[in-house]
Amino acid sequence: MGRGTRGKLRIYLGSAPGVGKTYAMLSEAHRRVERGTDCVVAFVEHHDRPRTEVMLHGLEQIPRKELAYRGTVFHEMDVDAVLLRAPAVALVDELAHTNVPGSRNAKRWQDVEELLGAGIDVISTVNIQHLESLGDVVDSITGVRQRETVPDEVVRRADQIELVDMSPQSLRRRMAHGNIYKSDKVDAALSNYFRPGNLTALRELALLWVADRADEYLQEYRGEHNIRSTWQARERIVVGLTGGPEGRTLIRRAARLAEKGAGGEVLAVYIARSDGLTAASPKELAVQRTLVEDLGGTFHHVIGDDIPAALLEFARGVNATQIVLGSSRRKTWQYMFGPGVGATVARESGPDLDVHIVTHDEVAKGRGLPVARGARLGRSRIVWGWLIGIGGPALLALVLTHTHSDLGLANDMLLFLSLTVAAALVGGLLPALASAAFGSLLLNYFFTPPLHLWTVADPRNIVAIVIFVGVAVSVASVVDLAARRTHQAARLRAESEILAFLAGSVLRGDTSLEALLERVRETFAMESVALLEREGDTAPWTCAASVGTQSLGRPEDADVDMPVGDHLALALTGRVLPAEDRRVLAAFAAQAAVVLDRQRLQSEADTARALAEGNRIRTALLAAVSHDLRTPLAGIKASVSSLRSEDVDWSPEDQAELLAGIEEGADRLDHLVGNLLDMSRLQTGTVTPLIREIDLDEVVPMALVGVPDPDLNVDLDVPETLPMVSVDKGLLERAVANVVENAVKYSPPDKPVLVSASTLGDRVELRVVDRGPGVPDEAKDRIFAPFQRYGDAPRGAGVGLGLAVARGFTEAMGGTLGAEDTPGGGLTMVLTLRAATRTTPDTAPEAVRTAGEAAGQAAGPQRGRHA
Repeated sequence: MGRGTRGKLRIYLGSAPGVGKTYAMLSEAHRRVERGTDCVVAFVEHHDRPRTEVMLHGLEQIPRKELAYRGTVFHEMDVDAVLLRAPAVALVDELAHTNVPGSRNAKRWQDVEELLGAGIDVISTVNIQHLESLGDVVDSITGVRQRETVPDEVVRRADQIELVDMSPQSLRRRMAHGNIYKSDKVDAALSNYFRPGNLTALRELALLWVADRADEYLQEYRGEHNIRSTWQARERIVVGLTGGPEGRTLIRRAARLAEKGAGGEVLAVYIARSDGLTAASPKELAVQRTLVEDLGGTFHHVIGDDIPAALLEFARGVNATQIVLGSSRRKTWQYMFGPGVGATVARESGPDLDVHIVTHDEVAKGRGLPVARGARLGRSRIVWGWLIGIGGPALLALVLTHTHSDLGLANDMLLFLSLTVAAALVGGLLPALASAAFGSLLLNYFFTPPLHLWTVADPRNIVAIVIFVGVAVSVASVVDLAARRTHQAARLRAESEILAFLAGSVLRGDTSLEALLERVRETFAMESVALLEREGDTAPWTCAASVGTQSLGRPEDADVDMPVGDHLALALTGRVLPAEDRRVLAAFAAQAAVVLDRQRLQSEADTARALAEGNRIRTALLAAVSHDLRTPLAGIKASVSSLRSEDVDWSPEDQAELLAGIEEGADRLDHLVGNLLDMSRLQTGTVTPLIREIDLDEVVPMALVGVPDPDLNVDLDVPETLPMVSVDKGLLERAVANVVENAVKYSPPDKPVLVSASTLGDRVELRVVDRGPGVPDEAKDRIFAPFQRYGDAPRGAGVGLGLAVARGFTEAMGGTLGAEDTPGGGLTMVLTLRAATRTTPDTAPEAVRTAGEAAGQAAGPQRGRHA
């Protein structure tokens, strides 16, 4: 075999462990070796089963690869060695096996894909419980979750699948004889995984899965060879639904028929006209869809103008063997329009399809008069049109003949013509044409000499009657055309309103995707609407947004789908839309795509904005590091260098001054770094306060420790009678310290800062009042932004984070921090906190320290009026 072609895969599928998959694979290998085929054992696990181990004798085995993992040596298939050996056939056991970390591939089926790609035929084995789609089913049956699985598609792509099966009783006997597991494991296995019920269920799963695979192959073969006749390999029963209430009876009857034959399948199909004209109830169809799915069948929606032909085409396309239809609901007189769907299907089904006509409670109850497709008039108007068109001329002829009114033939024609016009106005074209024909007959019989005969003596009367018929038909056509145009105008007006709404929403950009989909659902009276997308032609569909009661996974599952490009589709469920509605639906679909793109662009813009803000903060931080942090570092470096200098003999006073400078510089660095770290924690959202109930007069004095000369620069007025506040003690102390130091910095030396507290409802306000230059109203919010200084704040006083950190900590505790003007000049900082709901003492252990307390002890408050 040339190595330019892909190898073939043959899989032995087992219904349960121990049924003999590996033994069958090795037997096939011996048969191929005897025929001269180059066959090697790439990896086969015999599990110490003597019969299987004997089958390995006489077969070439490729050495396994040793891999060390967590102190243990494991043996895996050496893919490189197999590729180098390049046999015609390689035996690879346990397709679903997970390789040891460090192997060439994570799963053994991926190793097999490499061998197949290299042109090597592979024979492998797998158990039914290892198929990925059956994992939950096997878990519910056996109680054992399979950790090693293989995608179903990998097994389905196999060129040959051979089922290795064994009855549960035979497998349990084999187990009891020790042919599968060692004797010490037999009892546990027989009483757990290998119970008769488990084995029977697994066997059924395997048989059904293989049957489905065979059915797929059969469909492919029939399609490739254009075979239209039915092959009755299994019972497939098609149920024809009309959307009427009898559908439930038909579905249950079909399900009973399917139960009589093993493996029977029910396919319910509803066929709608392409123009959307249907009397089906979407709610009833939804109920019938649920019923057929609950009974194990499938529901299909097909478009077709010729109902019998479409039904037969569908039945032959799915290789059905039986069709179940309900007895006609039409009344006797309605058969004049045709034999009906049931009779036509039975006549044209041929010998390969059995047709069952099932009686039900709705037989002969009527389906109503046919709706005129042109004018789309209501049923009541059509009924009245026929009454006027047929009953009106008869009644008029009766009145004229019994009253012996001699109005003349011309006037009689005008009277009959008025009835024809009335019939056209009310009921449309067909009643008007019937009225014209019936009226002409009455005119001929009762009012044209010779009377009461169907002949006309005067040729002029013949011309008059012909003209009457022509005028009647013309008037009826014009009236019907006017009705059509009125209907079209109303529809176009509705479409224009919808399109105007869409255009307005595009311009305003204020419509969310969910709101737009809800508008689609309401406009077309659908049950659910979903916008589906996928990344590529073969990628799975994902739901970008949806509204309604039903969740859709693929456009194929919807009643209506409108593609938007190659990888986007609008899917609707509820009913099939007329073709003319799809134009508006296409506009909705295009708008949905635009809204989706706009939302994603908005999200990307928000992300870009956040990145830009982060870049701005990083730029400011670099500026702060380059100057504000280097200034105290330079002072510390100069003082240390001076002290270490051997050329100068420093006096004790000079040494003390240099050490004081080092200490001051270190304190400034400590304050700056502390605020930088606090701001970083606020930006990343890692500040988690531990809220406790404490007294405000315990926190505020501690916050003033870092303030220069607090006794001279600060007046404290915090009453002991204030209610307790619910705060994080450390965060509050840090916030108050930053605000107070900011106020002290700007307040004149002879005017101390006032720190007072009071109660306001369920809140406690702490006011920090200074008599400095104040801040304009437009800058009051800006001073709380990071890296912001106001006015002529001296360089080196900070990086502009003090007030930003204070506000961030306050808001993290559920409080607020704002700025107000001080009466008489200056600035007042108002810190509002939640009052505690109870006044019991705090009993929290002293060992519990919050992040705020640690921050308050690690770094002092930031000086300067800046955030």
